[in-house]
Amino acid sequence: MSFLNSGFTRREFQEGQALYQQGDENRGVFCVSRGLFAIRAHSEAGNTTLLKLAYPGDIIGFRSYLANDRHKTEARALLPSRVCTVAHRNANRLVHSDPKVLARLTARCVAEIDTGRDRIIDAATESNQTRLARILGKLMQAHGTRDGAYLRMQLPLSRTDLADLLGIKPETVSRVLKRLKQDGEFIVSGRDIRMPITQKHACAGRA
Repeated sequence: MSFLNSGFTRREFQEGQALYQQGDENRGVFCVSRGLFAIRAHSEAGNTTLLKLAYPGDIIGFRSYLANDRHKTEARALLPSRVCTVAHRNANRLVHSDPKVLARLTARCVAEIDTGRDRIIDAATESNQTRLARILGKLMQAHGTRDGAYLRMQLPLSRTDLADLLGIKPETVSRVLKRLKQDGEFIVSGRDIRMPITQKHACAGRA
């Protein structure tokens, strides 16, 4: 811990600012301490796909670090954010001095593989409505603010982004959002999203 405390740097990011771009050399391992990042992949044909969201506490960039390779994805802030960076040389010193650190990073890779598998299973076994409600709920828990009997946020994702995460068409997202609104799970007006506070949400919002 003493080594980490002296061996990492903090950096603030504005909405839309890139932490790293696809093809960049790896500069170390990054931990999101505030905000939200989109991890995207760009194809040679110019298409862009949102692969995952990185929330506070998530570590990103470690796969290219472990592979000693360039980044195969882009990380870009969706909200004002803060990132802690352990530089490549410091990460190497830490890994070589304590094999348990390497084991933890490897476990993170396995966890990401498992998450990808779970998303495939969920797409085959759960409704689009259930999966979209889960995504909106997680975003609300992380970034929503208390507004009377609701948690409220400005959705930081486009309909296309939501479609990428769900593996459906953008026009389908609109229909699913309409069903969530009709069922009373969320109140949707453009990007303004409100979620009724239930017992399990009571402590989640920030006053």
